[in-house]
Amino acid sequence: MAQSGQVAEAVRRVTGRPVELVEITTYGDTSREHLAQIGGTGVFVTALRDALVRGEVDFAVHSLKDLPTAQPADLALAAVPVREDPRDVLVARDGLRFEELPDGARVGTGSPRRMAQLNAYARSHGRTIETVPIRGNVDTRIGYVRKGELDAVVLAAAGLNRIGRIDEATDFLSVDVVLPAPGQGALAIECAAHDADLVAALAELDDPYTRAAVTAERSLLAALEAGCSAPVGALADLPRALDPARAGEAPMADEQIVKEMRLRGVVGTTDGSTLVQLSTTGPVPGTHDRAMALGRELAAEMLAKGAAGLMGERAH
Repeated sequence: MAQSGQVAEAVRRVTGRPVELVEITTYGDTSREHLAQIGGTGVFVTALRDALVRGEVDFAVHSLKDLPTAQPADLALAAVPVREDPRDVLVARDGLRFEELPDGARVGTGSPRRMAQLNAYARSHGRTIETVPIRGNVDTRIGYVRKGELDAVVLAAAGLNRIGRIDEATDFLSVDVVLPAPGQGALAIECAAHDADLVAALAELDDPYTRAAVTAERSLLAALEAGCSAPVGALADLPRALDPARAGEAPMADEQIVKEMRLRGVVGTTDGSTLVQLSTTGPVPGTHDRAMALGRELAAEMLAKGAAGLMGERAH
């Protein structure tokens, strides 16, 4: 609801038209089963897409990481706005950072991807943690820590940012330690493909760099034939772009013109005993097809290194 409200406000700004929020409950919202058990793929988006197709809503806002990689022909991914922080964060008791957790600490997450990488990181430093599967909203998850049932939980930084609770994070997990889910931190704005005027209006919110990055990440996920609850992490890094409004001016110290994109991918067993982690760097993809190709190429390398055998869920 928080992220939909922010998009609604942005749509009001670019179109000058009022936007009504329509709350739709999905199977993923109500099921208490673990995502790996219910399949993960599409459980948060199917009800929204059905409402779009029936004409009950004009457009839908998704967390991009929840979208299945195959795009329905009758729906358009009209905009991918500027991405929020893609990292995962730790919310731990006593303000602890991940490195400060005691040996055997109980860490809650419903994500096989996070389990695989956190366990691998702990193993590489001669430590052990116990990853505990959890579900629920932010309050429920953080509640496990506040009540002393868990030492820590892992959440997406973007989600906490959007609801104004990022100050509850006790540690930001570097992407060198935990690669995020493909598309994490990004939103997807979807509408009926036949509504050309609406597609064009929503496209005002699209960020081409974010779209190129998440397209490459999701292409890697698709080429691995993995669903969104498989233990796959991916991140396409883009250096900060020079603001086009300041063309001709010297870049600030922390700015540079984007020329290259690095795509990193990881697949691992949830106990962290085996990881396949690779990266590739190339020119920033100028087209959808080039971004897709970058993801497919890295996926092929990962499969050649044995990635297929490490994924519990295969999506077909």
